[in-house]
Amino acid sequence: MKKFMDEDFLLRTKTAIKLYHEYAKDMPIYDYHCHLPPQEVAEDKQYENLAEIWLGGDHYKWRAMRTNGVKEKYCTGDSSWKEKFDAWAATVPQTLRNPLYHWTHLELQRYFDIDTLLSPATADAIYEECTAKLQTPEFSARNLMRKMNVKVVCTTDDPVDDLHFHKQVAAEGFEVKMLPTFRPDKAANLSDPEVYSAYIQRLENVTGQTIKRFEDLVGAVDARHGYFHAAGCRLSDHGVAYIPDAEATPAELDAIFSKVMSGKTVTGEEQDKFLGAFLYEAAKMNHSRGWAQQFHVGVFRNNNTRLFNALGPDTGFDSIADYRQGPGFIKLLDRLDASDQLAKSILYNINPADNELFATMIGNYQDGSFPGKMQFGSGWWFLDQKDGMEKQMNALSLLGLLSRFVGMLTDSRSFMSYPRHEYFRRILCNLLGSDVENGELPADMDLLGSMVENICYNNAVEYFGIEV
Repeated sequence: MKKFMDEDFLLRTKTAIKLYHEYAKDMPIYDYHCHLPPQEVAEDKQYENLAEIWLGGDHYKWRAMRTNGVKEKYCTGDSSWKEKFDAWAATVPQTLRNPLYHWTHLELQRYFDIDTLLSPATADAIYEECTAKLQTPEFSARNLMRKMNVKVVCTTDDPVDDLHFHKQVAAEGFEVKMLPTFRPDKAANLSDPEVYSAYIQRLENVTGQTIKRFEDLVGAVDARHGYFHAAGCRLSDHGVAYIPDAEATPAELDAIFSKVMSGKTVTGEEQDKFLGAFLYEAAKMNHSRGWAQQFHVGVFRNNNTRLFNALGPDTGFDSIADYRQGPGFIKLLDRLDASDQLAKSILYNINPADNELFATMIGNYQDGSFPGKMQFGSGWWFLDQKDGMEKQMNALSLLGLLSRFVGMLTDSRSFMSYPRHEYFRRILCNLLGSDVENGELPADMDLLGSMVENICYNNAVEYFGIEV
C-alpha cells in the first residue's frame, strides 16, 4: 500500500515517475487564465489568516460545506474567520474522493510544509501555524507567486477597467508578469435592462463616446480593446452559455439596442441575435491585434434564485449545462475563417458529453499558420479534476495533437491554487507513463520529456507570444 500523497502521488509507473520528476516538476508556471485580484498583487497583500486566503471567495469549498450541513453564515456570512475555518476543517474528512481533498493537502504541503491531514482534531494547530507564516513577508501575495515559480499571470478584466493596478505592478518591475485579459461579456448581456443601461453609461464615460447604435457600441468596445493592447493585453475571454447561431440585420441590432436601453425586456431570440453579432465583431478585433481568444461555455449559472438574490453571483450555485454547442460555434468560426479573420482560439467545454465535439471541431479550422492554432482548452471548472482532465486529454490525443496543447491554468481567485498545475502535471505524466509501459508509446525519454515540458510551459510561451 502506497503512502497517501507521497512524492510519487498519482504516478503509477516507473516511467511516469521519471517523466514527472525529471521533466515536469520544475517547469515554471504560465497561468494564462485566472481571476486573481490585481489589487492584491499591486499591494503585495499580507493575509490575516489561513481562512481569509483559503475560504474567501472559494465557491468550491462553500458547495462542499453546504453539502456537509454547514450553515451559510459559516460560508459567506458574518461568522469569524476562525469559525469558518473550523467548519471547513470539519468538512474536509467528508470530501474523500472529491478533488478538494487532494487540493487541500497539496496546498498545505507545498506552501506550508505541513503533511498532517486536516480534521477537527488538527484544525487548531494547522490554523495557528499557517496563520503565523502568512503574517511574515515570505508569504505575501507576490512571494506566494515567487514560491510557486510563476512567470506569467493573465487576470480577467472588464473593458471599463482602467488597469491601474496592472500598470503599477509593471512600473515597479515585479518579475512575475501580470497582464490583463479583455472580457467584454457585460457589453452584450441584455438580460437586465437597468443593469445594461448603467454599464453602457460607464462605457461612454471611459471612452468619451456616445453610444446610440450597435455600431457605436462596437466602436467603443474597440477603443477599450486598443487601450488594453497598449497595456500589454494579448488575450480576450468570453464566458457565455453557448454561441448563438441566430443572425440579424444592422437595423435589427439597432432596434434591439434601443429597446433594452429604453428599459424594455428583450426576448431570448433578440438576446441571441445581439450576442452572436457582438461575438463576431469582438473576434475580428482579436484577430486585428494578434490576440488569442478564449471561449468558456456550457454553464447553467445562478440556479438557486433565493440565494442568488441574497448572495449574488459566483457563490456556488452553478451546474453543467446541456446546451447544443456545435451549430453556433461552427457558424462563428467558419464565418471568421472564410474572411481570414480567425484568431488563435481556445475552446473550453464543461460538459464531458461534448468532449469529442470540441476535440473534432477545432480540427476543422487548423490552417497550418501556427502549431495548435485552435485549442481544446484544459478541463474547466467542474472538470478540472483527475477524471475530467484525463477525459479531456484522451479526447484531444485521439482526435488532435496532445503535443501542441497549451496546458493547465488555475481559473482561480486564490493565490493558494497553484498546486493545481502540479496536479495536472502528475496526471499528464501518469497518462504517458502508462502508455509507455503498456507498449503503446516508445520509451524515448527525450521525445516524451520534451513533450511534457512543452505542455507544462513552453507551448504557452510560444502560443501567446508574451515576452517572459
